[in-house]
Amino acid sequence: METKTYHLIIIGGGPAGLAAAVAAWDAGEKNILILERDTRLGGILNQCIHNGFGLHTFQEELTGPEYAQRFIDKVVERGIEYKLDTMVLSVSQGKDGAKEIAAVNETDGLLLLRSKALILAMGCRERSRGALNIPGFRPAGIFSAGTAQRLVNIEGYLPGRRVVILGSGDIGLIMARRMTLEGAKVLVCAELMPYSGGLKRNIVQCLDDFGIPLKLSHTVVRIEGKERVEGVVIAKVGPDRKPVPGTEEHYSCDTLLLSVGLLPENELTIGLGADISRVTGGPVVNESLETSIPGVFAAGNVLHVHDLVDYVSEEASLAGESAAAYIAACGDAMISGETDQAVPVTFSGGIRYTVPSLLDPNKVRKWLKLRYRVGDVMTNRRVVLYLDGEPVLTKKRRVMAPGEMEEVLITRKHLEAHSSLTSVEIRIEEDF
Repeated sequence: METKTYHLIIIGGGPAGLAAAVAAWDAGEKNILILERDTRLGGILNQCIHNGFGLHTFQEELTGPEYAQRFIDKVVERGIEYKLDTMVLSVSQGKDGAKEIAAVNETDGLLLLRSKALILAMGCRERSRGALNIPGFRPAGIFSAGTAQRLVNIEGYLPGRRVVILGSGDIGLIMARRMTLEGAKVLVCAELMPYSGGLKRNIVQCLDDFGIPLKLSHTVVRIEGKERVEGVVIAKVGPDRKPVPGTEEHYSCDTLLLSVGLLPENELTIGLGADISRVTGGPVVNESLETSIPGVFAAGNVLHVHDLVDYVSEEASLAGESAAAYIAACGDAMISGETDQAVPVTFSGGIRYTVPSLLDPNKVRKWLKLRYRVGDVMTNRRVVLYLDGEPVLTKKRRVMAPGEMEEVLITRKHLEAHSSLTSVEIRIEEDF
């Protein structure tokens, strides 16, 4: 069987894969292949028919399909090759440093591919009921919020008429509004944590505007019904997140939507042997979004779960540019052989993680955005960036919440005085 070779292969034709391909092409790399398992490019955006996309990237408000089409048009205009309905089975590293990909589709059958560089852009998946340990039978009428979104927006089916939503992630909030507009009655949105997992604007526009109650520190403790959901019982939880006896409330419903978190789709990444973050579930990357395996880059929700697709595109563009630079440095060889000693990015004061988590100051071009999330709601804080123990940037933040990503912008000016950088830290401090 013939093995085809490309300079750059991108796994995933969603917003991250498309933006990475365009950026790599514009940076000079023309030998690119995108592999997408769905029947069309665009990824999850194809079922996100609500607006709110593109405000940062295009300075206008677009729906998900409109946003995706902007990048699909860019891919088509540049003549970037892509294969649809193609499932990647495995990824490995050859002895010469080449990335070896096995994939399959109906047209080509089994595909054996090699590339100098690889960009992982597989996105994420929803956490299922199996991870929640909710007592009860397994009746029809229990859907993840993303599955319900696809059924309504693409397949044209309404999953139910009386709905309870568990979890307040952005997809769940958006589906509360969508189900209401389609004629269903959304009774309540219950959230285990004492804060919402979604954007503030989605709480206002999708719950408050439609009179849908959000019950924080609540969870589903029982599902009723054998053939079809007939009702659910929710209860208040204490600081230990265990149900408080005597706080149970019963809701008669036929549908339960689960919006209980997203997980980076990283089976291929793990199989490749890349280092994985325990917090994000995505690969550990440096300032170029390169994983622990040289020539393998990651961007988008496969790296860490994002709030806005605009940030996905921006991040993926960096991955595309970095992959193009890596290929150019390799020349005719498959691997450059260079090893870099990047400085770990440390953090304190309530930050859960940063992306990237490694930084080589000599490889930062004009600027670098260090993105991070906090582990709890915080008010009146000061975020300070320290280089070699010296504070070089301070931001005051009135409110920070786990549902909204934060960022610190590091510029070349910050790094010029620290070419032999030994420590990088983001610290959240009390604002006096």
